[in-house]
Amino acid sequence: MTIAPDHAAHDALQYQAMRDIVERMQDSVPGKLEITKEGIVHDMMSPGGPHELTAARVSRRLEKVMPEGLLAHTGTPDVEDVHEGVLRHPDVMVIAEADMEVEGPFAPQSLLAAIEIVSRSNPGNDWSGKMRDYPMLGIPVYVIFDPRTGEGAVLSDIHPTPAGPRYATRKDFVYGEDVTIAEWTISTEDLPRYV
Repeated sequence: MTIAPDHAAHDALQYQAMRDIVERMQDSVPGKLEITKEGIVHDMMSPGGPHELTAARVSRRLEKVMPEGLLAHTGTPDVEDVHEGVLRHPDVMVIAEADMEVEGPFAPQSLLAAIEIVSRSNPGNDWSGKMRDYPMLGIPVYVIFDPRTGEGAVLSDIHPTPAGPRYATRKDFVYGEDVTIAEWTISTEDLPRYV
C-alpha cells in the first residue's frame, strides 16, 4: 500500500513530514515503512520464515566469497537520500565495514549492491518501486530473489533515460542456478519458496 502526497514530486518539507511519520509509526505497525517519490510504502506483513531464511542464506553465501572488509549486511539502519526524498531498507546490503561507521542511515552511494527478497504482501514494491529507486540512488547492482516463483534477476549498468536513471542490464535466473552479484558468484540451491 502506498500513501501518497498530493503530487508525486514532494519537496523537502513533505519528505521531512513523511520521515517523522515513519519514525513515529514504525514500531507500532506490522511490517515495514519506506519512503519513495510516490509517498510512504507500507509492506503490511512482517517478513516470515522463507523471506528471512533466504536473506540469511544469501548473506552467508556472499560473505564466504567476498574479501575481508566487506559485509552482506541484513540489519539496520536504512538507506536514505534526503535530497531525492527516498528512505529504503534493502533486505541485504553489500557494503564496506568502513562505510558502516556512521550515525544514522547509510548513504546509498556506499552500497555495492542492494538485495531484496520479494514479499508476499507487496511484490510490486520490489519489482517496480525499488527497480526505479535504486538506480536513482546510485546503487550499482540490484538483485531480486522471488520466493513466490523461484526466480530472480540481477540488474546493473545504470544509464540515463527520459524517466530518470534506470538499469540497462538485466540477467534473470532460476533457483538452483549460480548467480553473480557484482563480482561474486553464489549458489541459489536450497533457497526456500513460499507455500
